[in-house]
Amino acid sequence: MALSKNEYIEMDFTGMTAEGAAVGRYEGEAVFVPMGAPGDRALVKIVKAAKTHAFGRLEKLLKPSPCRVEPDCPVYRLCGGCCFRHITYQAELEIKEQKVRDALERIGGIKEPPLGPIIGAKDRDGYRNKALLPIGQAPDGGIELGFYAKNSHRIVPCESCKLQPEEFSRAMEAFRQWAKEYGDPVYDEVSHSGRMRRLFLRKAGATGEVMACVVVNGNGLHHEPELVDAMRGAVPGLKSLVINSNRERTNVALGGRCRTVWGRDSIRDRLCGLEFEISPLSFYQVNRDQTEKLYRLAAEYAAPEPGDLLLDLYCGTGTIGLSMAKSAGKLIGVEVQPQAVENARENARRSGIDNAEFLCADAAEAARELVRRGTRPQVVLLDPPRKGCGPKLVETVAEMGPQRVVYVSCDPATLARDLRQFAGLGYGRIKGRPVDMFPGTGHVETVVMLSHKKPDSVINVKVEFGEGEGKVPLDNIANRAAAYKPKERVTYKMIKEYIEAKYGFKVHTAYIAEVKRELGLPMYDAPNAVEELKQPRKHPTVEKVEAIEDALKYFGIISYEKTRERSGFDDAKSR
Repeated sequence: MALSKNEYIEMDFTGMTAEGAAVGRYEGEAVFVPMGAPGDRALVKIVKAAKTHAFGRLEKLLKPSPCRVEPDCPVYRLCGGCCFRHITYQAELEIKEQKVRDALERIGGIKEPPLGPIIGAKDRDGYRNKALLPIGQAPDGGIELGFYAKNSHRIVPCESCKLQPEEFSRAMEAFRQWAKEYGDPVYDEVSHSGRMRRLFLRKAGATGEVMACVVVNGNGLHHEPELVDAMRGAVPGLKSLVINSNRERTNVALGGRCRTVWGRDSIRDRLCGLEFEISPLSFYQVNRDQTEKLYRLAAEYAAPEPGDLLLDLYCGTGTIGLSMAKSAGKLIGVEVQPQAVENARENARRSGIDNAEFLCADAAEAARELVRRGTRPQVVLLDPPRKGCGPKLVETVAEMGPQRVVYVSCDPATLARDLRQFAGLGYGRIKGRPVDMFPGTGHVETVVMLSHKKPDSVINVKVEFGEGEGKVPLDNIANRAAAYKPKERVTYKMIKEYIEAKYGFKVHTAYIAEVKRELGLPMYDAPNAVEELKQPRKHPTVEKVEAIEDALKYFGIISYEKTRERSGFDDAKSR
């Protein structure tokens, strides 16, 4: 019997999604409940019901789980950051490890993924060395500083975040007091008016140096000297105050131009025995202590030797490649952000590394150019953004024929998708291990090492090139990548498995077909899928449309720009 909205039920929670919702079954139907914990028995009110699952609200805890703890943050239930503060850290680690295993198995097609146990953090709090705080207008006319509530642009005011160091709380309070007396109008994203958009804070864990950066819709702020005085007086270790100009009508947090108001253009940190320069636009891992563990694991997997060429794609400020450069013959780093490339070069110079070269270019384009030049690295490092590498780069890396590929991922779903493609190109032998870089939150990093599974013998395969045909020996990965290979068809089953693994709910095949039709995509897999629904036809909810578009984007069926054009907003939010 299907559940109904506003119905009350008693149920036991047997699991938990990676986004922090408890899950259990009531008469065979899956029910997802925020703030629940595995092992709880609770009274639940159904707030949303579908054919195969429902969403509920925890009304009363009847029997608490042994893994439940009391949340220690006053805005935990409203803020979109932490989702595991009501369970023990051990339970959180088990959930995250299972998230990675499920993605590799369901999306990547890897049976019994060869993963080591997750690497946990020593400290669950105070680890974040970066905060990107939206600025809003408070009801009393002042400003609000905090974080976006989950799936919204509504700011949850926060005076002090458990995940951040004390210096950030001091900087936030100093900025509030300055803004109360001198501040410019707050930016309004609807009208694209006002000036103050975000307060961006960074701290170097090893040196204690702090940077404050104000993102503005313009070139600067009035009363900047007063802001410098306020910040210097309140924040120990402050070494830099920067204005970042972002005039674009976009949700992308930072603009491309920075101006230093006071102090240095960057701050310095030490990581894995090396010194690194960090500017406002530089990518730098959020949790320094866990980053050292992650890099040690990556170096163990990469195992570069003195004569090896090490190619570091998406290198940022060069941290991961430089941490193992002295063991290699040469390091080539590739990064699209010019300022990060300059930081990487300076980091190499400061650390006395003279066998490193850094290129400012798109990773896929640079890799293709290196192939044209005949460059053949022994080890390739991949540390892409959340969207993953994508099919073109995977093909190019495989064509290079490296002995090992070390993939550092912040999204198990896109990692699994890319591993599936690597396996089809001969790199099917893997081992990996999750690393908890973001305790308290739903995010988890994974390090995977891929090696080429060599065939027992040379196989000649007949392939067609237009009207002609020929035999291509697949005795090495370079020849295999050069051969014609039809792109693997993405099936409705793959899309459904991806959505269930990432979002915790199922979608009907007809809904996928309907979204594809609205996007103008070909309907070759299930042309009559929409007609499977009885009239009047039910349209997918906004939540399901977004999940389906996300899956289509991950599998390379549509571009990010196409979903943004259709939905009218950019879902890229940074915390």
